[in-house]
Amino acid sequence: MKQNALIEEIDAILPQTQCRRCGFSGCLPYAEAIAEGGADINQCPPGGDEGIRRLAELLGKCPPPLNPAHGSHQPQIVALINEEACIGCTLCIQACPVDAIVGATKQMHTVIAAECTGCELCIAPCPMDCISMMPRERFGRGAGNQFDNTDDGSRRDGKAAADHARKRYRYRLQRLEREKRENEARMAQEPEAVTVTNSPSVAGDRKKAAIQAALSRATAERARATRTQGPTKT
Repeated sequence: MKQNALIEEIDAILPQTQCRRCGFSGCLPYAEAIAEGGADINQCPPGGDEGIRRLAELLGKCPPPLNPAHGSHQPQIVALINEEACIGCTLCIQACPVDAIVGATKQMHTVIAAECTGCELCIAPCPMDCISMMPRERFGRGAGNQFDNTDDGSRRDGKAAADHARKRYRYRLQRLEREKRENEARMAQEPEAVTVTNSPSVAGDRKKAAIQAALSRATAERARATRTQGPTKT
């Protein structure tokens, strides 16, 4: 089997959560590493034992147990944002590998549950700690772990969900690359002063200032709400 074809077959088995728990930046890089002999087939917790078995069958190997260093298999989960606590910093939007979070700067964000793969990458960047993970069963089926069930019907449904998640992931990469080229072209046509203003360091400082301002507003609003409520009577 040719290398590219092998990579595609391996990637087709992986659940497409893009969670990075395997130690790679996504499912495709992990598939490439497996095909090249640079990674074991038991590093994908979302795939679980069923995923390992299918990879072993493809590669003619004996299926090893899931490597606990990469985590444990768990039921499908979905991100949920506490919209009252959200300050609209957009950091979770930037972290989501499948564009499953919508919102705008200084505006409330929300998760499209049907598109969330449960990767958990949105949790760490959130400065308000207002994102939690909930069982997918509370939201119904959607894109996510294709190995949650092992019967043929569920596997077909899961394969379709994984294929859908892969398309969204690749579309996001294409969008980011397009936006990067458009931004570079725009910067090349602008005056030098504007270019300096929009340099990465200046842009980063503006981003930090905006987040700090949002945090300050959120703190002030909570304090105002506490004063309005008054002391608790006993």
